[in-house]
Amino acid sequence: MNQLTRRQTLKGLAAFATVQIVPSRVLGLNGQTPPSEELTRGIIGCGGICSAHLAMPGRLLALCDVDSKHLANRMTQTGGESKGITGYSDWRELVARDDIDIVHVATPPHWHAIQGIEAMKAGKDVWGEKPMSRTIGEGAEMVKAAAKYERMFRVNTWFRFKSGFYGMSAPVQMMKKAAMHDLIGWPIKVTLSATTGFNWKFNWVGKPGLKEQPVPPELDYDMWLGPAPKKPYHPHRVHQTFRGYWDYDGGGLGDMGQHYLDPVQYILGKDDTSPISVEIDADPQDKEAVGTWRRITFTYADGCKIVLDGENRDKEAAFMEGPKGKIFRRMKSDVPDLLKKIKELPDPEPMITDFHESVRTRKKFALNEVNGFWSCTMVNMGKIAHRLNKNLKFDPKTLTFDDPEATALVNQPMRGPWKIEY
Repeated sequence: MNQLTRRQTLKGLAAFATVQIVPSRVLGLNGQTPPSEELTRGIIGCGGICSAHLAMPGRLLALCDVDSKHLANRMTQTGGESKGITGYSDWRELVARDDIDIVHVATPPHWHAIQGIEAMKAGKDVWGEKPMSRTIGEGAEMVKAAAKYERMFRVNTWFRFKSGFYGMSAPVQMMKKAAMHDLIGWPIKVTLSATTGFNWKFNWVGKPGLKEQPVPPELDYDMWLGPAPKKPYHPHRVHQTFRGYWDYDGGGLGDMGQHYLDPVQYILGKDDTSPISVEIDADPQDKEAVGTWRRITFTYADGCKIVLDGENRDKEAAFMEGPKGKIFRRMKSDVPDLLKKIKELPDPEPMITDFHESVRTRKKFALNEVNGFWSCTMVNMGKIAHRLNKNLKFDPKTLTFDDPEATALVNQPMRGPWKIEY
């Protein structure tokens, strides 16, 4: 990890090495305020997605951003120092505070693993943005860290446990019940396309051959890059358009993939594994800028498939299709009385859907580091196939591909001094 210099970062490496199970204020012991009234939070990243994290419960104590304008805007929005909120330019200072219970990681994906792991080392529970990690290897290390430091973790996507699921306009539990009670047969094919209500946001593409521009004075560009390769500054690389570059994310698939694919993993009962192959239909990709794709197909060991129909090729596609029937957009089906049958069937096991309850009880959140890792692994499988323009086979046990170039992208090198020990 990078050398900690500020204030020896308020307790420095000693704080990072300490395993804090549950602070007394979280349990409401010793006459202190119970968690329902005072779970405390800090947010790393003050860009657009920060708005969603600001709206979450808990007392906000700290904000951090490497862009001083972004930080100043959020400090003004929240009342800043007048509300007891401290602003930081270095996330390590926020993480090192011993009065923060939950750290929200709302930065670009190339920072998710380092910041999440260091927060867990410092005894913080973590509310992380999607995708959970930029690479498969980084996600695996996040799983290990949560176990080692006994931390609670959640990914900031929620469709597996609440809200209507995009074009289906129904809670995911409805589709889960149809699958788990074998109403349409097995194996199941799921299609995610405009026809079934899923927009892949192909506007998130990069621009090849960017020419260097001056770094604006408000941005600490070197810190923004962090573990990513050193590249000349261009405004299209950062902030709202960073998703268009392989160094930081993976286009519309990186942006929307875990929103769409995590609920499907849950529906199919695949929370402890991943597909064993991925097929790509796309044009060859630029080495830096993410482009679009036409179709990505994932296949599981039992024959279940997930088709990402980027060009909306199949205008008659069902969302879910099995040997005994189909479920279309808005829960229409060719199975007679499907909705009536679903409502009469037992519900799936209940989940903890309030992250603060998870923090208080030390019981895993509905979408945690383990099931989140596997749905994010599917996103990263798709990104690797797209980047290399190769069909690939994958081993969920060893986290390796049948192609050395693809396997090399599972654990990608980080720019020093930042690192994760794999």
